[in-house]
Amino acid sequence: MKAVIMAGGQGTRLKAVTGELPKPMVPLLGRPMMEHIILLLKENGFTDICAALKYRAEDITGYFGDGSRLGVKLRYKIEKEALGTAGGVKNCADFYGDEDFLVISGDAACDFDLRSLMEKHRAGKAAVTLALCRHPEPLSYGLAVTDGGDFIRAFIEKPCWNRVVTDLVNTGIYVLSPRAMSLVPAGRPFDFARELFPLLMERGEALLGAALEGYWCDVGSPLSYYKCCVDALEGRLKLSIPPEFLPASSGALPQPEEKSDASLDCPCRSRAALMGALSRAMLDMGADYADGIRLHRQRFDMHISPLPESSAIRIRVSSEDAEFAKELALSAGELAQALDL
Repeated sequence: MKAVIMAGGQGTRLKAVTGELPKPMVPLLGRPMMEHIILLLKENGFTDICAALKYRAEDITGYFGDGSRLGVKLRYKIEKEALGTAGGVKNCADFYGDEDFLVISGDAACDFDLRSLMEKHRAGKAAVTLALCRHPEPLSYGLAVTDGGDFIRAFIEKPCWNRVVTDLVNTGIYVLSPRAMSLVPAGRPFDFARELFPLLMERGEALLGAALEGYWCDVGSPLSYYKCCVDALEGRLKLSIPPEFLPASSGALPQPEEKSDASLDCPCRSRAALMGALSRAMLDMGADYADGIRLHRQRFDMHISPLPESSAIRIRVSSEDAEFAKELALSAGELAQALDL
């Protein structure tokens, strides 16, 4: 089966984490996010892949090559000018030809059953089948309103609360038929959600929505990036994690190990304002606020507190893995830097 990975993004909001890296190359537990996506595609039977690139394309092509290292066949299409979501995929027309194919972002965190999405699309013979997921705080996403079954009747883009009529979020993962893509003009910007999908609905084409079980996160900010790292370490996001990020195991009975501490001081404009931003950011992660911000997990303990003598905060991470403690403290520092507005 064929898949197109949209991987042209610069990741402006993630600059504190990415630096000059293209967003799909941002590491998530030892592998670029796009590598996790390729491994997910391979696991689900999508081994013929085309990546639509623009920003610093050579960083991506140089790392992945022809894909053989990962067990897939990988080719590339590089945009000279930004073509939008649908326009960038249309640029891959000579790759997908007359076959139904899957589209996925190279900078999302996801463990969906993508094979089932393709099967649903083929059974429904729809122009497009969209992967949807339920989200309790859907304000930052495009929503899909269904008819109570599988057919999508309307889209609502990033609503305020008084316009929220569903918890079904459009994940940006689609299975597309060639007849849908035939409506996308070649060589100019065109968007899936704002242009192609309304056009298909006007023409009476069926758009199916599949609410998938599993984990999905649009990694668009330092906070969402940091949360994905923690969720992957704790098993909520199922990834193929390199051995050095896994807890050590052996046949012997576990012995208590000494914990290593990593500490980082982060200068800031206002200690109180930054602590407030971090408190709000870590609320759904189960943080304790009795003494600064404390986050307790099986693999680590984190304590963030303002320094009394200077305009800075201190981040301390305790873990049995000294390297892991250091990396987690650094990534928390990057989050703090991005929130220090």
